[in-house]
Amino acid sequence: MKRTFLLFFLLGVVSGRRTPLLRGLPTTRTIEENAPAGVSIYTFNVTGSPLSSGVVAIHPTIVNSNPLTEAFAIVPAGDLVYRVVTTGNPILDYETMPKCFDLQIFVEDTAGRTDLKTLTVQVADKNERPVFWGNMATQTVRIYVLEGTPPGLIYRVNATDPENGELKYSSLPESVPFQVLENGDIISRKKIDYEKDPHCYFLNITVTDPEGLNSTRTVNINIINIDDESPYFTTKQRIYRIPEEQSPGTVVANITAKDPDDEDSPSRLFYSIQSSDTYFSINPSTGVLQVTGRIDRDVLPLQLHPNISVIVRVEDSPHGGHSSEMEITVIIGDINDNPPECNPSTFRKEINENSTAEIVLLDLRNSCKDIDADPPNNLFRFTGLSGFGSNNFALESAESGRLVMAESIDLENPSNPGVEVYSLTVRVQDIASPDYSNTIYIYIRIKPVNEFFPVFSSLSYEFNVPEITKVGSSIGKVTASDADRPPSVITYSIIAGGGTKDYTNAFWINPINGDVKILARLDYETTQKHFFTVQASDQEKTATASVTVNVLEVNDEEPVCSPKFYSFQIPVSLAAGTNVNGFRIQCQDRDSDPRSFRYFIEEGNVNNHFTFSPVAGSNTSQLILASPFDYESGLDTKWIYRLRVYITDDNLLSAKNKATHLVKTGTVTLSIRVIPNPTTVTTTTPGFTVVTKRENLYLDSAWYVPFVTTLGSLLLLGLLGHLGVLLARWLCARCPPAPRADSTPLINAPDKKKPKKEVALEMIKLSTVFDGEARDPVTGKMYEFNTQSGARRWKKSNESLRPTAAMQVMSSSTGNSGQETDRAEVPIKKETSEKREEPREVARPSAGPSQAPGQDRVKVPKWKEEPEDRELPSTAQQPRH
Repeated sequence: MKRTFLLFFLLGVVSGRRTPLLRGLPTTRTIEENAPAGVSIYTFNVTGSPLSSGVVAIHPTIVNSNPLTEAFAIVPAGDLVYRVVTTGNPILDYETMPKCFDLQIFVEDTAGRTDLKTLTVQVADKNERPVFWGNMATQTVRIYVLEGTPPGLIYRVNATDPENGELKYSSLPESVPFQVLENGDIISRKKIDYEKDPHCYFLNITVTDPEGLNSTRTVNINIINIDDESPYFTTKQRIYRIPEEQSPGTVVANITAKDPDDEDSPSRLFYSIQSSDTYFSINPSTGVLQVTGRIDRDVLPLQLHPNISVIVRVEDSPHGGHSSEMEITVIIGDINDNPPECNPSTFRKEINENSTAEIVLLDLRNSCKDIDADPPNNLFRFTGLSGFGSNNFALESAESGRLVMAESIDLENPSNPGVEVYSLTVRVQDIASPDYSNTIYIYIRIKPVNEFFPVFSSLSYEFNVPEITKVGSSIGKVTASDADRPPSVITYSIIAGGGTKDYTNAFWINPINGDVKILARLDYETTQKHFFTVQASDQEKTATASVTVNVLEVNDEEPVCSPKFYSFQIPVSLAAGTNVNGFRIQCQDRDSDPRSFRYFIEEGNVNNHFTFSPVAGSNTSQLILASPFDYESGLDTKWIYRLRVYITDDNLLSAKNKATHLVKTGTVTLSIRVIPNPTTVTTTTPGFTVVTKRENLYLDSAWYVPFVTTLGSLLLLGLLGHLGVLLARWLCARCPPAPRADSTPLINAPDKKKPKKEVALEMIKLSTVFDGEARDPVTGKMYEFNTQSGARRWKKSNESLRPTAAMQVMSSSTGNSGQETDRAEVPIKKETSEKREEPREVARPSAGPSQAPGQDRVKVPKWKEEPEDRELPSTAQQPRH
């Protein structure tokens, strides 16, 4: 045990002081399946030892993977920076490949130092789209359905989910007479009629997995017509012409037909219009087509398509027998019944001042039209230009409708009446009779021209900003104005400068009001002045100004001391006033004088044994033992001192200035171990004393050494305890307890092949009389019972009803099994001398007349237990008397 502990200890010391080459490993990372080649999984650094000068002899390499795979590789990403990426060979698949890979990464520097760490890559499941089976996976499936097929199942679509999720099916569009159930069954919702319904349907089938990912395929459903005899039309004319606005009842055509089934007799046919038509109706017996509604040629859809198609059906039965259809076209002629209209009827136009004459302002014809369909009913002209200031404008011609400038308008001209908006009217009139007309209203606004540049209030701006100003704070404002009237809207921007070595844009200007803000922290020690150029723009013309930002110095740098952390040992007999272990602290501050430092120990200086000299006014100071240690009297009890030293830069400030000026503080941590004087010499070699074994110290990186040692000890102790329990159980099984000396067997068996269970019973004799009998409803056998105590027993066939003695168990006994039987109550009956006594039923005596006075306790040995072949009837089964 001691050797094992020493081995763990030495391994911990060696490994705890070893500097690893691979930084950031071991670790675990996750990547989704199906990732392409080149996807970065993890980035780590290689730190060379001082002997190797940071040079790597063997770059990081995956020397082994568990399980084996070539799906990963290591590529350089910079100076001693490497990335683990996917190779794409093979592509990671969550369903068919391992879910986790352990990659062992090896590296060696030029000094011969090596390192081996493990990167665990876990493959994450990525939901994949469902996949159709069969032909639907690659093409559109064609389904043929007979006309007249009743509603029901016509096809079944199958698909699978790579993640074995439950799939649901849906279809679009919903307007088709087919539907896809959630299990993939395509059903028809109605009986298809080839003459009424489309002959072909395209159904988009979508299968969706539980996470909403889906795939879509198309099913082409074709309707097959059933060939049968139908009536046919004898009217050959298919095109008819009528003018619009005909009165209802006007006859358009007389449609006739004949049924092939009635060749030798007049056909009894029934006519109807199948299209959704509101203009015409047909006599169902004669086939006369006539006008039933208003027909307006000038509104949609007749305005664009003046041809009305009417589908006439002839049937050989009024209840849907065989039928035929014919399409006739009625062409609607146009009449002049509408005035010209302009949309909009009011026009607003802006023109710049000083616009030249003869320029076209408006083309009214592009906005006006006559909805009458055919010329000359839809032709019109423009006349009657009037209004205040109409002499400045003119119509180019009555047919063109173009409004032009008659002369230039200058708003700065003193002779101008100062009107900015001119109101005009123009009349638009039909050419054909009757000459309907409408009026157009025109408003023309003269727009001023932007003629002046923006001007800054100053050509240069200078702002003084303390270096501790918060990011986002406003540091100044620039302003500019424009002489144009009305004044133009000016926007501000930074067009040059304003950057630092860390930030491209360290300043920001509000584009609306010119407020300048800082976007990055300013540092006087790095840059004392910043220059940039701002621009003011009125969307057409621009002006610029320069801005200088002076950074004001503020004490915002902390003292930086070396060493930051130091650990050493001192003897207990060290004299007061001695420089402890020759320790010296040296500090510097980029924005403070070396004389501004103060040194004081904030924490850990128990009994004030330590101090610094000098305590202020220098950038270097020594650690001094102020007072000797006194462990013998009990004044000192700590052997390890962890000192937290504060260094401030306020030594040159007065007490008043310390309350108002910024003071920065640096920290240094010292770990000092006091070594007691040795009492005995336990070593034989001088070299053994160099290995200090007074304290088990480990670096932070070797935390696992004490953990592994403790865990191994606990496991060993648990194993020894488990072996002890097993040994105790074995001894109990091999060495049963000895039988009692005063117990005698109830029956003397000639051959004792196995130990019998012996129970000592303390019984009380009771005078129990079984004064009743009944039949067991389950077994059908007779049993006797006592009406007072409830005791019962099975009745022998050759035994009459008579009193029987019963005994009650008063004490508990323990058999070979070690279990106790508490207060078992059994009756005992006497049998022949060849047979032993055995219990048959349970008796529970109660205080009453059946109990005899003078009960006495007797000790009886336990008899050998044998299983009962049957049970006595329960109390609940006892009949009432």
